[in-house]
This record gives sequence, C-alpha cells and structure tokens, in this order.
Amino acid sequence: MGGTEHLTVTRRGATLVLTMNRPEAKNALSLPLLVGLHDGWLEADEDDTVRSIVLTGAGGDFCAGMDLKALAGKGMAGEQYRDRLKADPDLHWKAMLRHHRPRKPVIAAVEGYCVAGGTEILQGTDIRVAAESATFGLFEVRRGLFPIGGSTVRLPRQIPRTHALEMLLTGRPYTAAEAAGIGLVGHVVPDGTALDKALEIAEQINACGPLAVEAVKASVYETAELAETDGLASELARGWPVFDTADAKEGARAFAEKRPPVYRRA
Repeated sequence: MGGTEHLTVTRRGATLVLTMNRPEAKNALSLPLLVGLHDGWLEADEDDTVRSIVLTGAGGDFCAGMDLKALAGKGMAGEQYRDRLKADPDLHWKAMLRHHRPRKPVIAAVEGYCVAGGTEILQGTDIRVAAESATFGLFEVRRGLFPIGGSTVRLPRQIPRTHALEMLLTGRPYTAAEAAGIGLVGHVVPDGTALDKALEIAEQINACGPLAVEAVKASVYETAELAETDGLASELARGWPVFDTADAKEGARAFAEKRPPVYRRA
C-alpha cells in the first residue's frame, strides 16, 4: 500500500483507510499529504478488493485546511513532491476531491477541527460521521480569501442555500450539532468514536454487491443536475446492466438459500 510521511494507508478488510497524519499541525494540508491523498484515491479505484474508503485524521483532528509554509516545500522531499505537482498541475484538486470522484463510497470520520480546506474535502465525501466536539467552517472570507476548493458550487447543492450562504459569508465556526442540523454531516457520535462508526457503515456497504454499489453511487451523481426525465433515463442506462451480472444472480440465490451472498464483481 502507498502513503507518504503525512498520509497513512491501511486496510480494514475490504475498506481502505486513509489517515491524514500531521497531528502537530492539525493535519493541515502539505504537499506530501496532498500527494498521498491523490495516490490513495487512485489505489482504491484500481484495487477491486477495495469496496469502501474511510478518510480520517490522526491526533484528534480531521484537517485544518492548507498549510502554506508546508506547501512551499523544503529540502529533497519538498523537491520530490513539487516535481509530482509540476507533472500534474491538477494533482492538488484531485487530492481534495474537487476534480476527482472515487468510484468506491467515501466515508469521512471527523474528530476535532474540520475547517477551511478540511470542510472543502468533506464535501467530496459521500457519508459523513462527526464526533460531538468536532468543529466545521469555511473561514476563508475572514482572511480576505476565497474558498476555491469547490464550496461555492457544492455547498448550496448539498445543504439548503440559506445555510450554505451563511457558512460561506460569515466564516464562523459550526459545532457538530449545527452541522448535522443543516445536513452537512449525517451522524454525530461521542468523541473518539467517529472512526468506529465510519468503519461500521463501511462494513455494511462491503456486504453489498460491489457492482451495484458503484453503479448506485455513479447514478446519484450523474443525475443530480438533470431534469427528472433525463435523470430517469440515465438511471435505467446505469441500472439495467446490473441485473445481468453474476453478482445479481448470486444475491437472489443467497436470499433464497438463506445465507450471506458471496460477490465476485462479475
């Protein structure tokens, strides 16, 4: 498995766990961290034994946004990662899920700070779990900056516009309870248990047919901005082929035989 000094990659069964690992900087985004995230998403896409992804942070925080000093890069390691960025100028946007959508479901497990770029990455995930004391927010306007990680486009599509605009225009922090109240996260759990809850959800996904799961995720995003008629047509195009798979037949057979299905991505 891949990873960098700032991104740890581990396996929990069929789940790939990406852990942002700069606890001394509240997991603020550095070049090694961005490169690690980019490569982690690709690893999950290319490995058919991976059925879900969990994104979390080490040391009690999720991500406090960009670390401008670290992004400048220093020494040979900095050169190495800058070379990766030069080779693919879009790499950082793919890492932050602005210009890349993994085909496997991505579950965020949030403890502590999830602000600025952390809240922007969060919007690229599919299912979100937050600890009770987690903090969210897009602080950019307070610093005279623009949340260019996709928030002015995505946030009003994911939560009610009035709440999106308040978050974007005030730059104030939000508690986990507030984030759940406006629909930014789906679960609020006791501190220290966000990863456990995310892995529990991942296991439920892993027990399902992987081809069906990936097709359902793709359909949700493909049809999000379509008129209903066009969206329903797109859904049929995505959905019907799933019924012809061996996994679909295995699901029905396992139900009839009262046993867990054994899916083979076929």
